[in-house]
Amino acid sequence: MAQTNHSPRRVGMFGGAFDPPHWAHRALAKTALDQLQLDVLHILPTGHAWHKSRVLSPAADRLAMCELAFGDLQNVQMDQREILRDGPSYTADTLIELHREYPQAQLFLVLGADQLLSFKSWVRWQEVLDLATLAVANRATNIGAGAPLDQATETDLSSVDLPFELLNMPLKNISATAVRAHVGQAAQRGAALDVLVPEPVARYISQHHLYQSPT
Repeated sequence: MAQTNHSPRRVGMFGGAFDPPHWAHRALAKTALDQLQLDVLHILPTGHAWHKSRVLSPAADRLAMCELAFGDLQNVQMDQREILRDGPSYTADTLIELHREYPQAQLFLVLGADQLLSFKSWVRWQEVLDLATLAVANRATNIGAGAPLDQATETDLSSVDLPFELLNMPLKNISATAVRAHVGQAAQRGAALDVLVPEPVARYISQHHLYQSPT
């Protein structure tokens, strides 16, 4: 996990539950690093997910899987601050901290199209816009558990009245929900999981018996 040795000028934040991190997450991280020419990309597993109704897997498991999914990418930095933070975890708070750590850098918030469409429901979303440029990867219109992996219909972002930079990333119709459903169905537990997640993550899920009861 190499990092640049000069003062970072372009810093990315990529947060999420990562429950688990999958191939689309990895592709998005790599695309952001390359297209935005980031000096460093902070990968931030969510701590207390105020916006999710289900209970997340233990933070230690999600962090370990992030290390396996992203750790070999140059200029990636695993960041535990949201896991360690007490109370709800808000993106605005993290961006304020990153701005203090990199006062001269341009900040980018890396996210998917589904997050962009719900962006105005975020806590202090206007503050997020003031602090960072939104860097968005489009997603297929259907990424649920039963969605075909070869779907080619993009989400329509034409009505979004927010400034953002569109990342040039091929559609990957994979979601964490689909991965959990795949593992949770007893008939599919013998099926190849590495079509959905990087092989080291697939091994970790198997060894630690994660997602046996899908949520």
